[in-house]
Amino acid sequence: MQHLTPEQQQRYARHLTLPGFGVEGQQKLSRSSVIIIGAGGLGSPIALYLAAAGVGHIAIADGDRVDLTNLQRQIIHSTADIDRPKAISAAESMAAINPTVSVEAIDRFLSEEEMTNIFPQFDFIIEATDSLETKFTVDRVCHRLKKPYNHGAIFRYEGQTMTILPDTTRLSDLFPDGPDAVVRSEVAGPLGVVPGVLGSLQAAEAIKYLTATGQLLTDRLLRVNLLTMEFTTIRLK
Repeated sequence: MQHLTPEQQQRYARHLTLPGFGVEGQQKLSRSSVIIIGAGGLGSPIALYLAAAGVGHIAIADGDRVDLTNLQRQIIHSTADIDRPKAISAAESMAAINPTVSVEAIDRFLSEEEMTNIFPQFDFIIEATDSLETKFTVDRVCHRLKKPYNHGAIFRYEGQTMTILPDTTRLSDLFPDGPDAVVRSEVAGPLGVVPGVLGSLQAAEAIKYLTATGQLLTDRLLRVNLLTMEFTTIRLK
């Protein structure tokens, strides 16, 4: 079993005293690996919180570059990062928060073939992209490989998330016609804090899965409306 160094014991002191988590939970995180698809609004809090929590190896994939309009919500990037690759900017921010974590920047949009080759290397996949096509590609690849993953999506003042295991409800079960079944809208929003709330929930699901703590959002879709402050859980089975 991997032992925590004195520095790690101090860094994660609040986790180590947490009932139901403790040293064992932290050791599980240290041995775990996660890949985040997307370094934007959702990916920002996910990446920061997983790095801070001490997940052993984190990869983040995105082929886009930081734009001034991103900074209203993509908190992992700064003004100095404008025009830089998002994956590299995000990886640097993660390493700055926790240099004991292994961080991997994948500066490109992954194809289905690349996902098929890369996903087996990770314990958990997090889908945090704004591309409908990529969302369904991740769903398809994870189903084929029997890999656990978390889905997240935002729109204006709202968002949704669910965790998918090999035998639970998939994104394609909700939308069997794929991206064409999802209504596309003009660019409007989102409110900057919406991805912060949803991304934090996604990070929580990853931590719960990796440490076998609590109850996952499997066969349940959590929907959040920040205008009304309503959190609604829809049972899917």
